[in-house]
Amino acid sequence: MKRSALLAVATSLLLALGDASATAADGTAKVLRYAFRVAESSFDPAQITDLYSRTLVAGMLEAPFEWAYLERPFRMRPNTAAAMPEVSADFKTFTIRIRPGIHFADDPAFKGQRRELTAADYVYALKRHYDPRWKSGNLYILESAKILGLSELRQALIAAKKPFDYDQEVEGLKALDRYTLQIKLAEPAPRFMQYFADASFTGAVAREVVEFYGDRIGEHPVGTGPFRLGSWKRSSRIVLERNPGYREVRYDEQAPADRPDLQAVADQLKGRRLPMLDRVEVAIIEENQPRWLSFLNKEADLLDELPADFAHLVIPNNRLAPNLARQGIRMVRFSRADITHSYFAMEHPVVGGYTPDKVALRRAIGLAVDLEREIRLVRRGQAIPAQSTIGPNVWGYDPAFKSEMSEYNLPRARALLDLYGYTDKDGDGWRDLPDGKPLLLEYATQPDQQSRQLIEQWQRNMDALKVRITFKTAKWPENLKASRSGKLMMWGVGWLAGQPDADTFIAMAYGPNKGQSNHARFDLPALNRLYEQQRMLPDGPERQALIEQARRLLIAYMPYKVHAHRIFTDLTQPWVTGYERNIFVREQWKYVDVDAAAQAAALK
Repeated sequence: MKRSALLAVATSLLLALGDASATAADGTAKVLRYAFRVAESSFDPAQITDLYSRTLVAGMLEAPFEWAYLERPFRMRPNTAAAMPEVSADFKTFTIRIRPGIHFADDPAFKGQRRELTAADYVYALKRHYDPRWKSGNLYILESAKILGLSELRQALIAAKKPFDYDQEVEGLKALDRYTLQIKLAEPAPRFMQYFADASFTGAVAREVVEFYGDRIGEHPVGTGPFRLGSWKRSSRIVLERNPGYREVRYDEQAPADRPDLQAVADQLKGRRLPMLDRVEVAIIEENQPRWLSFLNKEADLLDELPADFAHLVIPNNRLAPNLARQGIRMVRFSRADITHSYFAMEHPVVGGYTPDKVALRRAIGLAVDLEREIRLVRRGQAIPAQSTIGPNVWGYDPAFKSEMSEYNLPRARALLDLYGYTDKDGDGWRDLPDGKPLLLEYATQPDQQSRQLIEQWQRNMDALKVRITFKTAKWPENLKASRSGKLMMWGVGWLAGQPDADTFIAMAYGPNKGQSNHARFDLPALNRLYEQQRMLPDGPERQALIEQARRLLIAYMPYKVHAHRIFTDLTQPWVTGYERNIFVREQWKYVDVDAAAQAAALK
């Protein structure tokens, strides 16, 4: 890149990330600046499913529970709840007592009155996912849990063509008094409370705020969390400000015994009032090089997920480069509970279906994907091959399991296609469908650099198999919308677990979740039964056996070609303290501090 172009990029990044020097230099404001590579979609928990929007919302709204920031193994603890939930012996009834004296951030919807958080706010927030008006992408989680009466109420009102009735009480979701919430389920759900540690899903929302803003509620998040929305330029820049009405919460973390470095930070920050930051400024920078330059030029304090393109320069042999270490830059390396995958639309006439010929087509395509090359060239070694749809760091993951999912075997792939009639029937050099019609794959992708590199690998793999493939490029939110509507044939994305459990990975293939977590629209009765059985069992050998059966069915039918489990590296500038990666904590900003004087000096 020419020097003039680099200067232009740097100038635009300063504008996008915000010039913190004016406020940081006087010592009054502590600002954390960094960038997302994908734009936000909304700030309404009833309308979002993407990682980036959920990360922002988690800083503003609060769930009853949270994951302890530094502790390993992962532990859930009270947040707005006064204590851990009371759980019935049959795992069907859950009682949560909300701590009195917690208030929402000030907002015009409250007409000048200070608004206390109550159990009714959580009742209302959960009911919103059942309201067809909001088209919740997380409804499948609650409906799978079978909260007594709510799905029935939803269906009755849809049939009667009436709006959702928030005042209609149901047996399964009640505020027993001002501070007590009770949930009753039709079936046992031993891990149900884990969803109530995710503010971007079960965070409290005030009814008067939703009614005040109506269809624009996604632009006006109002919660009880440590931050509130300060300013927002869609798909460009989001600023969260410290919530002046946030209750008194003190830093009190215990690091793992094998991490004295983290314990030193925990000791340093112990007793500090949260949050320690005054602002969090997030820019949207889709391309990897400008994002990296923003950090390298000290215009960003945190690089969230080092782009794999720069891994060989920044972390050669997975160790921080000496020139960066000398600057005091810190590396936080971690694996998520995640998978990267390409799905096949099971209702599509070309790649979908459950007959042997359709299964053979998907498995042949999967066998033709050179994962070693993809991980080496595109992901720069920052991933491991996936053996199944279940990601690491969750209960139910087996690191010793090996399968066809990671196998690259072009001769076998060709033989499968030959066996089931996917041969070149018109002599043009490309395979056709068994009925003689052209075989043409269409793969959805995004316009960023890594997506372009990934589809280059797809082109190479399919050329070797003599299968034609085309690519349809659109922005991430557009592809997400099209995918939920069942309009894509194939799409490559990642999937993250929000809780340390394998359930979410099997839920990707559960039939009733079509158009929600189940983007492939896979619907196999045998898999559905296994999913329903395992989710009602406590953790143990019986549940593990069911998960293994489900895993093998998904390998056999191949609705998802799972590629890899990614390994990530975050980088922080030397003036940032307290930052660590708990993969189940989205609201980590409240634990982070910035030395404003050192930050300002670096910007001069």
